[in-house]
Amino acid sequence: MATLEIKNLHARVAEEDGEQILRGVDLEVKSGEIHALMGPNGSGKSTTSKIIAGHPAYEVTDGEILLHLEDDDFGDVEIPDDARTWNLLELEPNERAALGIFLGFQYPAEIEGVTMTNFLRTALNAKIDEREELLFGEDDDEEAEEEAGYDTSPMEGNVDDGEVGVAEFQKLLKEKMDLLDMDEKFMQRYLNAGFSGGEKKQNEVLQAAILEPSIAVLDEIDSGLDIDRLQDVSKGINALRDEQGTGILQITHYQRILEYVEPDHVHIMLDGKVVKSGDASLASELEDKGYDWVREEVYEAA
Repeated sequence: MATLEIKNLHARVAEEDGEQILRGVDLEVKSGEIHALMGPNGSGKSTTSKIIAGHPAYEVTDGEILLHLEDDDFGDVEIPDDARTWNLLELEPNERAALGIFLGFQYPAEIEGVTMTNFLRTALNAKIDEREELLFGEDDDEEAEEEAGYDTSPMEGNVDDGEVGVAEFQKLLKEKMDLLDMDEKFMQRYLNAGFSGGEKKQNEVLQAAILEPSIAVLDEIDSGLDIDRLQDVSKGINALRDEQGTGILQITHYQRILEYVEPDHVHIMLDGKVVKSGDASLASELEDKGYDWVREEVYEAA
């Protein structure tokens, strides 16, 4: 069971005189748990998600983001004792992803000419290679290959290169699409090109299913969804937790998705801090009362 531990996180926009956004975020998410992070616009929710993933637009000025790993987090891979705890702030975004962090984007990019199948297999193999390097170091053959470079574009190499070959990946992809109840026509479409908003969000969940992260941060994945697509996406999120044991940090403005994805914990952010936490009933209370009562409670106590 992996644990993502955010401790006293302060951050600002990474430019001269950049605005301070986070002012001491404390949060802990474990594999197999669903956490909802709620708050009004500008409270720091999306900034938190991007900093977890390593977005360069923000500068961390204080605090830590730690990832604690246990033996079963990477299947049969035995994790060395000195590689059980990582400070994510010292790692590049690709390294964070390799160790089990996933960010589902609010506005997924469209990439013409790259099929879903090729993109996802490439991402999976890159994650496996990066993880091996982080846990066990880089071998001499890999160093020599990197120094030599490519005679041609790496896209022109053997299509079966990588830990997961084409045939094996096709089987894996079908299993994951069946799990998420997705139409197989997605497999040969270009990445998000021509997708509806709901299809893009469903594709974000499929990516998480393929990559099997320990912790998935889903930034407003419910935004812009009609009720049918919301139910489809919610089914996928529940499958990530129930079938794969992924920990979910679900960032949302609304209680609506939490009717289908019941959180174990609900957290409220105001002015760059988590100011209140509770169970699923806290989200219902927010739906009824808004955020004013939280502000009054927090600032009166201060």
